[in-house]
Amino acid sequence: MTVARRRSKTVPVDIALQGGGSHGAFTWGVLDALLEDERIVLSGVSGTSAGALNAAVMATGMARNGRAGARAALDAFWGDVSSANACFGLDPFEAANQSGLESHPAFEWFGALMRSVSPYQFNPLGINPLRDVLRRHVDETAMRTGPLSLFVNATSVTTGQARLFNGDDLSIDALLASACLPQLFQAVTIDGVPYWDGGYSGNPALWPLIYHTDALDLLLVRINPLSRAGVPTSAMDILDRVNEITFNAGLVGEMRAIGFVTRLLREQRLDAGRYKSLRMHMVGDDSLLSEYGAASKMNTDGRFLRQLRALGRQAMQTWLQAHRSDLGVRTTVDIEATFLTPRQL
Repeated sequence: MTVARRRSKTVPVDIALQGGGSHGAFTWGVLDALLEDERIVLSGVSGTSAGALNAAVMATGMARNGRAGARAALDAFWGDVSSANACFGLDPFEAANQSGLESHPAFEWFGALMRSVSPYQFNPLGINPLRDVLRRHVDETAMRTGPLSLFVNATSVTTGQARLFNGDDLSIDALLASACLPQLFQAVTIDGVPYWDGGYSGNPALWPLIYHTDALDLLLVRINPLSRAGVPTSAMDILDRVNEITFNAGLVGEMRAIGFVTRLLREQRLDAGRYKSLRMHMVGDDSLLSEYGAASKMNTDGRFLRQLRALGRQAMQTWLQAHRSDLGVRTTVDIEATFLTPRQL
């Protein structure tokens, strides 16, 4: 087979989408660029929090009008987010510019409020503005029966374990559960079980794609930086970094397990007929996203969201230019170098 013919061949790819509030607009840009390449066939999608919202909106648009429908649906959803109030938390600086929000007096007040009052006190009716936005942009039937295999992760409050929603279990409530930060919203109860944000148990969960799809290429869209320079000193910066570490812990564990199994398969120490030899890929931009702190994850200003979208599109386009021909052929992320510290190698 010639190089040109191999590059034109379609490749089934699973995608895994991290959560991170309004930083999910970066993922919007990644998906927008990815959907332009018709040689890549999206197979399964696993999403947590904002990643689950992107996945559900994309699945709805794709079921209605293919790739063009998916791109249009994402565009409409994020446009609605920018015009709605407090979709990703109680936004005390609505329509403000993103830069410098951590030092804004309203944000300092907001941080103090979150440490002293629960959502059961300041929001006793359990109002969540994200619910109405999702009702306008997500079709539950499309999620359940559309062309994409969709997996949404939430965390059981009672057991601390992951709950995977897929197939007939998918619903608006499942999406709200996956995006339920307990400091901001009351737990979402489904079938008598309360749930919090899926990031606590898997951000995102990779295992559903390993066990429930046939694709061997898995693309991780990462929006939570793995590393940050320096030591946070303010209360909000410390809390933000703790949340990042916590929300990355499940992913790091899964990636280490994938790396271990891949190495054993390469060394022919495992039965290749029983274990899936994944080709892992990753898109993200730590150098840029690490510049945005805790406040920006609640900022739904349209200019900021479009800026993140542009960064995501550029990151995906750059990755495709470098690695499009590797899809279906080889892994492009060094798991050991990225997810293991030197002492652990």
